Amino acid sequence: MSYTFANFVVGSSNQFAHAAALAVANHPGGAYNPLFLYGGVGLGKTHLVQAISQHIAQEGLTRRVICLPAERFVHELVSSLQHDGMESFRSQYRQVDALIVDDVQFLAGKDRSQEEFFHTFNALYEAGKQIVLASDKPPQDITPLQERLRSRFTCGLMADMQPPDLETRVAILHRKAEERGILLPTSAAMLVATHLHANVRDLEGCLARLGAYASLHAQDISTELTAAVLLQFLSERERAITAPRIQQAVAQHFGVKTSDLRSKKRQRTIAFPRQVAMFLCRELTSASLLEIGRHFGGKDHTTVLHACTKIARLEEADERVARILWQLRQTLGG
Repeated sequence: MSYTFANFVVGSSNQFAHAAALAVANHPGGAYNPLFLYGGVGLGKTHLVQAISQHIAQEGLTRRVICLPAERFVHELVSSLQHDGMESFRSQYRQVDALIVDDVQFLAGKDRSQEEFFHTFNALYEAGKQIVLASDKPPQDITPLQERLRSRFTCGLMADMQPPDLETRVAILHRKAEERGILLPTSAAMLVATHLHANVRDLEGCLARLGAYASLHAQDISTELTAAVLLQFLSERERAITAPRIQQAVAQHFGVKTSDLRSKKRQRTIAFPRQVAMFLCRELTSASLLEIGRHFGGKDHTTVLHACTKIARLEEADERVARILWQLRQTLGG
């Protein structure tokens, strides 16, 4: 799918972010530098950062644009460190005209990556090059994050993206239906939009399923059909990523009991999986450190923070740990 400004549905929940993104795309390196977009999962942050990247490239406003998730920045850094390629890595990122990084919260706890990103940020900022960052949380909630990097993230314009209101959700469904060639009655769109209000991704997922079901069974989309598909979709969504699901997946991977993860046992065979589970809870859910601690036998927030920091650093430095985390993310669908 092509993410452009033309196919982004604007509503009251994202109007400011959209306007800021468009201004940056038209005048990179101008007043809104850096631009920091933040909001929950599936609210359109990736759409906007991709739209900025495409617009700048298509308009020929700069020589080179790099748009990537923070996870890839970290992995490329680790590879460069291991293969003596830091000079090439730095040249690649510090000589661009626009750097756009999605899911920047992935840098949390990764000291070496934060250090390198800090210097990359400074080099680009001082040269008047555009920086766009997107995260599922505001800079003050990205933990642990070096204070000097947090300061850089907040020195430009920050734009919050909220869940779309009902009218915008209906408009999104109609726009997506038109793009997919799906004939969607307003009553069906209203039914879906009324029950799915957390993010755009759910709307798109339910619409795709509705369109596929109607096509496979040679049926028009009716209110009755929509209700049946929606019920199934909501039932499956109940299996969303939660702390208990993460504990179950981690316990199964390491061959321990979920009760062990919630216990006070300190042997490494239990402590390490517990720390991995805490880290994934922090990364894949919106739970606070205190809330995560409650899922692990009442651990305090400093214990959870220590676990998250440790695992983040290990992922950055230990290929075995990085592979374990990748496997667990795939299992959980995160």
